Amino acid sequence: MLRGIDVVCHQAAMVGHGVDPRDAPAYAEHNDLATACLLAAMYDGGVRRLVLASSMVIYGEGAYSCPGHGPIRPGPRSPDDLAVGCYEPLCPHCRQALVPGLVAEDAPADPRSTYAASKLAQEHYAAAWARQAGGCVWALRYHNVYGPRMPRDTPYAGVAALFRSALERRESPRVLEDGEQRRDFVHVRDVAHANALAVEAEPPGAFEAVNVCSGEPHTIGELAETLAAAGSSGVRPRIVGGARPGDVRHVVADPAKAKAALGFVAATSFAEGVRAFATDPLR
Repeated sequence: MLRGIDVVCHQAAMVGHGVDPRDAPAYAEHNDLATACLLAAMYDGGVRRLVLASSMVIYGEGAYSCPGHGPIRPGPRSPDDLAVGCYEPLCPHCRQALVPGLVAEDAPADPRSTYAASKLAQEHYAAAWARQAGGCVWALRYHNVYGPRMPRDTPYAGVAALFRSALERRESPRVLEDGEQRRDFVHVRDVAHANALAVEAEPPGAFEAVNVCSGEPHTIGELAETLAAAGSSGVRPRIVGGARPGDVRHVVADPAKAKAALGFVAATSFAEGVRAFATDPLR
């Protein structure tokens, strides 16, 4: 079935944070079993190159440091802290708020959701396949992708689609925590360009992971405000506090490796892309 194919670009996955742990079998089936079956078919067909759509969710929290104690990998935030509006990860030694930095590809994996665990498992299957089959893999760790034809009105969509769906219903987008969570929003056109570069480029090793990001960190609240201002619904976002189990505070990407290894630099600015997304079609 795959004979004569030079490279497989694997984009299929069940996405989103998930609703609750009962989603785990579906994530395992769609993301992990399906990936394992694809890799077996690639081996049978003699295909030795894979471009895998991975995700920044495998990092869990991003990179942090404490002014007094240096680099820190924070654990999950405590329910007691979240309940009183203390959203920043704290240093385990002095309880001071940690300072977010840029997360690079060599950061330890620390998945905080079922989806994140399934994406890390995809990477592990792909890396094992590369070693056993003599193949090579680009694992493209997408950051927060947005753009036309995102799904509407589903809890499994990304935050950009959730906000857009609410605005189309003339409802206020609900922004969790205080809206100051930092992310790297990357337009789908840039993601497509990164894939095209990876299809043409031979990875330097059997398995190479790269951040696919804009290099422009922005807050969740800023995304909601910019979308609302650019649309025609007339409603404004609403800060509602709280946090979902497994939510992380800041994931800010280091784009250096993607530029050096693939020549990838995102071309769509946050302002340009989000203004367009305010009226882009959803599906």
